[in-house]
Amino acid sequence: MGIIQWDFFTRRFRRVMVFTVSQKEHRHPEEEAKNLALRTRKIGGQVGAIERMLQEDYDCTAVLMQIIAARRGLKSLAEKIIHSHLKHCIEEANSSKDGQKNVRELVQVLKSYID
Repeated sequence: MGIIQWDFFTRRFRRVMVFTVSQKEHRHPEEEAKNLALRTRKIGGQVGAIERMLQEDYDCTAVLMQIIAARRGLKSLAEKIIHSHLKHCIEEANSSKDGQKNVRELVQVLKSYID
């Protein structure tokens, strides 16, 4: 399993392997997964636009506005995933022990997210 990542050199998305906090199986509901993928594609397009703007020597304020839009997109995506994790992996955990473990993992990841 892997994640879809924007490749700046080929200007295409590609699947890459990642290491997760735990090795458990996780799936988002189908509609949610589609929405997350759409958000990811939009962010990739914004980042690609930043690269093109820099190559074409756009005005700095225009580039910064595009960077702000991409950051907001990433922030929104992260918030959606955090909310989903709280609902599906903590509230709906198979057991209290699993829920507690998932909370500890989330806290660990959020520490990095905040830094």
